[in-house]
Parts: sequence; C-alpha cells; structure tokens
Amino acid sequence: MYNGLLSRTNCTANSAKSLACLRQVPAAQLHAAINATTLPLNVNGFQPIIDYDFIQKPTSIQLNSGQFVHVPILSGANSDEGTAFDPSIQINTTDEFYKYLRNYTYGSVSSGLADKLLKAYPDDLSVNVVANLGNNRPGPPYGAQYRRSVSYFGDVVFIANRRATCRTWAAAGIPTYCYRFNVIPAGIPPEIGVTHAVDIAFVFLNLQGIGYATPPFQNKPKSYRDLARFISSSWVSFMHDMDPNSWRKTYDWHGAEEMWPRYDVQNPMDMLLDANVTSHAEPDTFRKEGIDLIITNNLAEYQR
Repeated sequence: MYNGLLSRTNCTANSAKSLACLRQVPAAQLHAAINATTLPLNVNGFQPIIDYDFIQKPTSIQLNSGQFVHVPILSGANSDEGTAFDPSIQINTTDEFYKYLRNYTYGSVSSGLADKLLKAYPDDLSVNVVANLGNNRPGPPYGAQYRRSVSYFGDVVFIANRRATCRTWAAAGIPTYCYRFNVIPAGIPPEIGVTHAVDIAFVFLNLQGIGYATPPFQNKPKSYRDLARFISSSWVSFMHDMDPNSWRKTYDWHGAEEMWPRYDVQNPMDMLLDANVTSHAEPDTFRKEGIDLIITNNLAEYQR
C-alpha cells in the first residue's frame, strides 16, 4: 500500500528517503494520491493496521482477550452494505462467486471455507439482500447472482464485524446498542438499495440535503424526516447520556418507536431503523450461519 501511494507521486519506492520525499509533496498532490478512488488505483485500504501501539495484534485476538476500550458503544450497519463492496456486479454463476470467495481484496478464503460459504449464502432471492427488489433479479449490467454475492460481501466487510463487536462489548457487560438501517434515500437506484453511507444524512439531520447531488429527502414522505429526527436525537442522546433512549424520557416525542434495547448475547436484538414501517427492535440473527462462519474464521482465514 505504501509503494502504491509512492507510485502516484514523484517519490521512488524502496528508497531510504521515500518518507522524507512524501513529506515534501505538495498538499494538493498528496491529497489526490491518497484519495484515488478508481479501483485499480485505490490500494490504500481502510482496514486496521497493526501498529504495536493502539492495535497491538490481530483485532480478533485483541477483542477476544478484552484488550479494547471498555466504554459504551452504539454500532450498526446498513442492510445492503455489500452493493458498495462487491468486486464484480457481473457474477452470474456459482463458479464465478466461488472464484471471488477465493480471491477477494478484503479476505480470500480457503477452498474448504468457500464450500461452506456457498451453502450459507445460497442463490435464494427470499434470503438475499437488496430486499426491496422482492423476487426479482436486476437486469444488466448486474449479473444473475448479484444479490447472492452482495449478501456475502456486505457481511464479510461490515455486518459480521458489527455483530462480533456487539457481542464482544455486551459479553463484557458494557452498555451496547446496535442497529440496522433500512431506508433508501432519493437518488439511489433500487439495485443499489440501502447501501453504504446512505444513513449519514439521517444521522446529521441534513434535511436540506446540503452537499448531495440529489437531496436524500426530496419527494419522500414525512416519515423519512421523522426518522431523521429520531435517529439524530438518539445519537445525541447516546453521546450525552450513553443511552439512545434518554431524550425520549424528557422530550415530548409522539412517535410509536419501541425503546432501543440494550444488546444481550443470550437474546441479541438490534434496532431496525426504517421509514416505511415503524422502527422497532428485531432479533440480530439474520444470516446467522454465514455470519457465524465469518466471525469464527476472522483470524485463521481473514487474518484480522
């Protein structure tokens, strides 16, 4: 990754002075080099890096041994995270899916685990993500098994790790609140669904859609704006009181949302944040077989 960054500057890789060279690169050029988003160039990665300080060992070991900051957390992910992390939208067959399981940027797996994952993530539209498509497969340029593959890729990059985090904090007796965001804002194609980062406008109560090409709340029903107020208030409440429910005890909120349950390992419940149905607690057990496979193999297979 370091050499990849050097390749996008005038600095020379494998040089003893390469770091000193990077320090002299003009800010605008360095910014462009770091923020390259074209897939072949985007080699920086965002996964944790062992620095022998804050991250002293693989994160699965560190979490399992209790070596993390024991403070309350609020942690969640979006329903269709995988549509942002699928390495190829043109996955048409089981063989093609298997190939990507064995050779994926965020963690290639052995043939043995790949075989188990094929069974845990079947080509079954009734359990695949992008649920807003119902029983339909998207047309070109999306492949026939697109929804199958994005189910796995969203779990391996985000959702399984979110569940493992919730389990770890809760098992340590630390107040833990988890969620699944399930709303498609304006401007997002149905094939992309509730993808990565679409919750941000709701969290920051950005009702005017400042900074968006298509304002997220444009032509959407009042329930969308109500959800944004509910989410942003819950986030502020958590930051202030370590409890996303506390604001509702003093503020005259007329919504019908359930109280946000504290995560429990024996009875895991997350908060489903939705604008098409009333937000409510749901069992955090969806895709259990596949997610358990990922969590169990975090160290041995995914080296994390």
